[in-house]
Amino acid sequence: MSTSPRVFAAAGIGGMSVYAAVFLVLVAVRCFVGKYFATRPVIAEALARRGHTLLPLVLVAIGLLILIEGGAFGL
Repeated sequence: MSTSPRVFAAAGIGGMSVYAAVFLVLVAVRCFVGKYFATRPVIAEALARRGHTLLPLVLVAIGLLILIEGGAFGL
């Protein structure tokens, strides 16, 4: 499932406003969820101990998922 760039071009000012509002709301939700988990002692300790190796692995996994889903490897 991919979004064509034309969707944004044809959205108009109302559609773009909705896209921007949804994006900002979801960023806020992500920030609150991150703060919630980071302030839990068990999770905060695990992130402090393993965060420097866990974050790059997660980012690489997300990047590979994007490339595979986008058909970059012809799969």
